[in-house]
Amino acid sequence: MQYVGRVPSPPLDGFIDDMYCLTGVPRHRRMNVPPMPSAHLFVNLGGPVRLWDSDPSVPPAVFVDGWFMGVWTRRFLIEYPTRVRLVGVHFKPWGISPFVGMPAAELRDRWVPVDAVWRRSLDRIHNRVGDIASAAETLRVLEEELRSRLAEAPSRGLTLVRHAGGRLETSHGVVPVGALADAAGVSGNHLATLFKSHVGVTPKRVARIYRFARLIVSVDAQRPVDWSVLAQTAGYFDQAHLSREFKDFTGHSPTEYLALRRRFPAARGFPPDIGPMPTD
Repeated sequence: MQYVGRVPSPPLDGFIDDMYCLTGVPRHRRMNVPPMPSAHLFVNLGGPVRLWDSDPSVPPAVFVDGWFMGVWTRRFLIEYPTRVRLVGVHFKPWGISPFVGMPAAELRDRWVPVDAVWRRSLDRIHNRVGDIASAAETLRVLEEELRSRLAEAPSRGLTLVRHAGGRLETSHGVVPVGALADAAGVSGNHLATLFKSHVGVTPKRVARIYRFARLIVSVDAQRPVDWSVLAQTAGYFDQAHLSREFKDFTGHSPTEYLALRRRFPAARGFPPDIGPMPTD
């Protein structure tokens, strides 16, 4: 499967980490995806995609046209079709807010059909891309649509959330949440309320996910791994704290995860986003 991705130009890069196209035959059809510091948009141009929540009480879903996802606080499973043609957007945790016209809390740990949020945009993308557009052209069309959907005036509190969220991003979740509130000149409760509105979760939860994302990217499966050193570097209290977080977010122990990474190394040409792992 081919991956083509890029960072959009300003001002979209203040809300979006990257945009990408996946095309071709997947090496692994089912992927276990842990929480990552992103909200998502997927526009599906291929066969139906199936999703399962790690919460067994949530029924699975099948999407033909695509879906929006807010920040996830637990893992989920995605099953690709036999041939993939999918264009995606990794929003920053707060980045989806000015594009969807709904509270981010309504997208937390949920997938919502893209046509329920972006009916006209979805039609325009399909009409302009068709069946033969290249990955570069598909990304250009999607970027133009995102630019047209970006609210001209930020909604209440978004500027503050962007600033505080940016500090969490650059510190990999290590900066104390109390320090964020103090720097913003607001109470911790007020900051949490704004985060719930624009991110869907509290800043403490965002910090936790950033910390785990740093840990995942730090793992070099080709070398011996000292989990105690990684735990300290990523800001965990100790190795036991890291192990509990790992099991909660991936369903695996650190040792089990490392064995999977060694068994299924990342495909050539893909970015170093190595959180998702095959289930087979």
